[in-house]
Amino acid sequence: MRRYPLIADHGIVGDLQTAALVSSDGVIDWFCAPRFDSPSIFAALLDRDKGGHFTITADADAAERDGDGSDGAGVTVRQLYLPDSAILITRFLTLDGIGEVIDFMPLDEPERASDRHRIVRAVRSVRGQVRFRMECRPRFDYGRAEHRTSTPPGAGGMIGFQAPGASAYLQAVGSPELRAEDGDAVSAFTLGQGELAAFVLTTGAAGAQPPEPETEPAIRGAFDASRAFWHEWIGRCTYKGRWQQAVNRSAITLKLLTYAPTGALVAAATAGLPEQVGGERNWDYRFTWIRDASLSVGALIALGYTEEADAFRRWLGARLRAGGTASGEKLQIMYRVDGDPQVSEEELRHFEGYRGSFPVRIGNGAADQLQLDIYGEAVYALTLAEDIAYLAGYDGWLELAGLLDWLAGHWDRPDEGIWETRGGRQDFTYSRLMCWAAFDRGIRLANRLARPADVAGWTQARDAILRQVMEKGWNPDRKAFVQHYGSEVLDASLLLMPKTGFVSPREDRWLATLDAMDEELVSDSLVYRYNPAASPDGLRGSEGTFSLCSFLYVDALARAGRYEQAHYAFDKMLTYANHVGLFAEEIGPTGEQLGNFPQAFTHLALVNAAIALDAELDRG
Repeated sequence: MRRYPLIADHGIVGDLQTAALVSSDGVIDWFCAPRFDSPSIFAALLDRDKGGHFTITADADAAERDGDGSDGAGVTVRQLYLPDSAILITRFLTLDGIGEVIDFMPLDEPERASDRHRIVRAVRSVRGQVRFRMECRPRFDYGRAEHRTSTPPGAGGMIGFQAPGASAYLQAVGSPELRAEDGDAVSAFTLGQGELAAFVLTTGAAGAQPPEPETEPAIRGAFDASRAFWHEWIGRCTYKGRWQQAVNRSAITLKLLTYAPTGALVAAATAGLPEQVGGERNWDYRFTWIRDASLSVGALIALGYTEEADAFRRWLGARLRAGGTASGEKLQIMYRVDGDPQVSEEELRHFEGYRGSFPVRIGNGAADQLQLDIYGEAVYALTLAEDIAYLAGYDGWLELAGLLDWLAGHWDRPDEGIWETRGGRQDFTYSRLMCWAAFDRGIRLANRLARPADVAGWTQARDAILRQVMEKGWNPDRKAFVQHYGSEVLDASLLLMPKTGFVSPREDRWLATLDAMDEELVSDSLVYRYNPAASPDGLRGSEGTFSLCSFLYVDALARAGRYEQAHYAFDKMLTYANHVGLFAEEIGPTGEQLGNFPQAFTHLALVNAAIALDAELDRG
């Protein structure tokens, strides 16, 4: 086991309530239960010694892998997904044989919130004999809670782990024998060609009863059911364009980041992964940002998934009715997946952080920030599909109309902006843009559905925003729209201007802005979100290019008629995906993925860029 694998060197499995990261060494080094935003059980990704891990790897004497994909002991590792599924296969190729570890999480009534979750790790030899080593070393509550190990009476092949507030049981199926070791579970075993074994980890609340014994037929049945679920789900995708495989993987990733009991989507599956290795930009992304979730829902709507959009609509409506926000606004920028607005931030000072990236933060102190753009993203996404408006009914319409009535009197204020900078409030151009989009989409929907609304008031607000942005957000010296009023700083979030319809994608002001971004923010088709040196965010260190912005750039280029440039930029971006098609938040100077992983923002932008580029290429 490498001390810290690359962030990109992981796949993800999940059951629509939580998720686990599996490195290409066969190590689960990140897993929280029972929800995405719950305390961790395995967090070796943030501290190799204290975080805990669940390892199954070939060859008990294996050392760290070297750069050619070999582990230095005659084992070569490859990882892939079973096509169009969330079933991850890690292959170990040795001189004596080829072994596979097949990871998945059964979807046991995903719409019903549960403390009980299962990780199934099936192990088999597909050629020759393969020696395997298994270590299950849980460290509950981010390594802060002690646990005790037990062997439940009459449960052969099972070891239990009990901690304050949580429990877990590990079962072995087939020939492996479990052995307790220093409070953990270990096993060493050999499989001959065609032989199958499995390890099943079942997590639950404190004091939960041991699960029923697992059997090989039950494991095979769970595998078949999981595969059938994902094949049926992706089979409903309406995208049939040039980049089917990348779009399908992004759609599955967005689905995996969805908390099915409420319909809320988390921004990423992890916390504390750095935007700069060794730096302090290490945030917790396991919450539902109104912005990220709304845009993710918009991407899913574009792929034909209206059920997910309606579930999110209901969750969002409940947030509007509940109130009680930390910011005192109609909505706050983020919530827990169950809608709880309390996401207070703390530092895990006992963790060293990924490759020394400290502090490790859980919770998020930006929850009480004022970010006015969230209203635009929410309204924009939920008006993309007319079916959603009909499902919402008259009561849902009154909630939307009431929100826009409130926004008409509250849009013209400084805020912290989309990037959650901790350097003070400004009149951010992007926030005004998305408030404009909220009114524009609300007006259109009211007229289309013949619903009662203060269309005159909304129109007045919409037009006032446009005039203000054209007067104050446009900098004639820079010949570009700028980050905030009175600034000369460029901001890649404004790449959404043509997509929303705020500007024509080929008008002079926009093309001049695009040219200015080309010169200052774009590096070999990769896009920085802004220049922190020119617009300080109150934090030390630097960051990589922002993958969301790189895909927004493709979208904007395509709409501007720069087809060849857009096509090339998109294809180059796809080369930065990891070995199973996943993206983190950022890309570093040598092409490494940085930040939390996998990132919903990046994958939704990939989907939107592929759809826009397909449409423009077909027209062009």
